Amino acid sequence: MNASIFTELAVIVTVVVAISAIMKMLRQPLIMGYIITGVLVGPSFSFFHITRNQNAFDSFSAIGITLLLFIIGLGLNASVIKSLGRVSIITSMSILPFLGFLGFGASKLLGYDNTTSAVLAMALFFSSTIIVLKTLSDDKETSRLYGQITLGVLLIEDVVATIAVVLLAMMTSPSGTAISGWEIILRAVGLGAGLYLMARFVMPHIAKFAAKSQELLFLFALSWGLAVATLFDLAGFSHEVGALFAGVAIAGLPYATEMAAKLKPLRDFFIVIFFVTLGESFTIDSISKNLLPAHVLAAVVIAGKPLLVMMSLGLQRYTKFTSFKAAVHLSQISEFSIIFITIAASKGLVSQDMVSLITLTAFITIGVSSYLMKHDDGLFRIFEKPLRHFERHTANEPKQRQALYPVILVGYHKGGHEFLRTFRDMKQRYLVVDYDPEIIESLEEQGIRHAYGDATDEEFLDEINAGRAQLVVSTMTDLSTNRALLLYIRRHNTKTSFICHANNYSEAAELYEHGASYVSLPHYIGSERVSSFIKRHGLNHDALAGYRDKHLITIGRQALKG
Repeated sequence: MNASIFTELAVIVTVVVAISAIMKMLRQPLIMGYIITGVLVGPSFSFFHITRNQNAFDSFSAIGITLLLFIIGLGLNASVIKSLGRVSIITSMSILPFLGFLGFGASKLLGYDNTTSAVLAMALFFSSTIIVLKTLSDDKETSRLYGQITLGVLLIEDVVATIAVVLLAMMTSPSGTAISGWEIILRAVGLGAGLYLMARFVMPHIAKFAAKSQELLFLFALSWGLAVATLFDLAGFSHEVGALFAGVAIAGLPYATEMAAKLKPLRDFFIVIFFVTLGESFTIDSISKNLLPAHVLAAVVIAGKPLLVMMSLGLQRYTKFTSFKAAVHLSQISEFSIIFITIAASKGLVSQDMVSLITLTAFITIGVSSYLMKHDDGLFRIFEKPLRHFERHTANEPKQRQALYPVILVGYHKGGHEFLRTFRDMKQRYLVVDYDPEIIESLEEQGIRHAYGDATDEEFLDEINAGRAQLVVSTMTDLSTNRALLLYIRRHNTKTSFICHANNYSEAAELYEHGASYVSLPHYIGSERVSSFIKRHGLNHDALAGYRDKHLITIGRQALKG
């Protein structure tokens, strides 16, 4: 049946929802549902074959890859990489050569040539940032030591992935014609210099202007990422490399976190189409042909990578518990592994059949690792005694750091300076959140730790770890903003003290009903008195109870009068 792209897309999204619901009930990652959908709507099942406009869906997939790599680039600023610490770098770099050797050897035994074996070995190195982040977040383990080490290793893998994609792009041009070494260098230097100059002298001013509107900031980020990706593609590299460097170029801007948060929903939609398109590449013949090789490569990842992680962390004097938990969370290959192989196939370095092989390997490893992560505590108790071999007798695990920002101030222009003075006097680490680019620039000039973003954006709040704060103060008087922020805080931490402002008694009553610790009214108590109270009592959640009770009595009296 011939159908429009709109109809095909509508049917595919409906099938994705149905299959993903089944995956959710089976406690499997939704990415597996996307790939199964692709198998069902692809040519393997002629009765369900829906996708006829293949060029359109290939374009959707390319947009998804571009957005994914652009957002990864936005998170690769120097300060973030520097803060990872020695352990993440040592662990990642110790895994790479040994896992590469195992992957290369296994691929050779399966009969693949040297180039294909090398590309497959590199693809096995990357773990799934999306799967691991979601699992750690759902289990509220991002602040645990093994969670932080895992996230650090994932970020280092993203850096290696960036370098690997660049090397792939340098090997051949889009037409398959080899590019001379000098031409590659000249093009790379020209593009790099242009990006640096733009990022250093032009983009901060444009981004500052765009940040005055959330919609304009979203469009600015989208246009920048796609434009640079296109420029790299025209220069003979690839749009994937361009997207990565587009993100890296502006990762140091104070608006980078908010731009990434705004783009993630759009990325998620197109990435779904990407994985559905990948699923379409599965045929009964390709699955049967790649079944044995996929299981061999999956065994290398599921068994080999965790062993290497535990050995590396054990030698660095981490406990067997931390080593085991981190290892389990890194026991799969990534969606980027599929993207990496897809790029290699487009360059003619490997056959198109290798895309199906790595996709099937990813399917197996993600499924197995999901169960391993779900039951990791039980597995640790079973294997606790044998795991002592991965722990040194002189294990001296460093103490885990506290939450990055125990105090978060949302809004600076309405009495925020009073709270900052109090936080400084108390020697508390704090972060100021605001969405006014003029205020952000002022905070940057004063050396005040800050983040640009929308306090109602949960992606942004996740990025700044707002759920881990001990005290959140909002100087905003908008009821919907304070309510959304309060509901987010209470979902993540019932012990966080939340102080906010309201315009009248009815708004204050509603905020108290949702769990606010204290609501300041202009004619009842000001920022100065609340600041003084915090200075006297610290961040104790229960210390505000007296103030809160008195205020509730006052609000009750006002309600009776009304």
